[in-house]
Amino acid sequence: MIRLIQALLSGVFFTFILDFFIILGIQINYIRPHNINVFYNILFADHQNIFLFLFFTIIIGYLITYTTTKSALIGVGTLFILAFATLIPPIGEKVGEFILLKKDITLKTAKFSYHGNIYYDGRKEITFYDYKLKKVIILNKNKVIGEY
Repeated sequence: MIRLIQALLSGVFFTFILDFFIILGIQINYIRPHNINVFYNILFADHQNIFLFLFFTIIIGYLITYTTTKSALIGVGTLFILAFATLIPPIGEKVGEFILLKKDITLKTAKFSYHGNIYYDGRKEITFYDYKLKKVIILNKNKVIGEY
């Protein structure tokens, strides 16, 4: 029972470290270049997938607690290399686009209709690139009509 708790706690600890570097890479290589106004901690908290987190917690905890040191180093080391890869600009940008970008969306407000890409769907604002205006605009989420 103690080894199971140790595996889960170790998995949680190392998975949070992996998440930190993945979100850091997205922050540096996707959020900043698009001038999106969001703090790291909000980005980190809003884009956690509990199922992926639990999956990697179990895998990493198992590797660290129940396998040989060599297997644990290879498995966890590979995951860390993949997480650190988001710090490389093209990779971090692609991961950010994969997670955050919604292409070819139409948004409507009481007065206007916009067609373009959602760069970031935040808590209160949507950072949106309009094809017709050819620029990034910020829309208040409360004023957008309908689903997108």
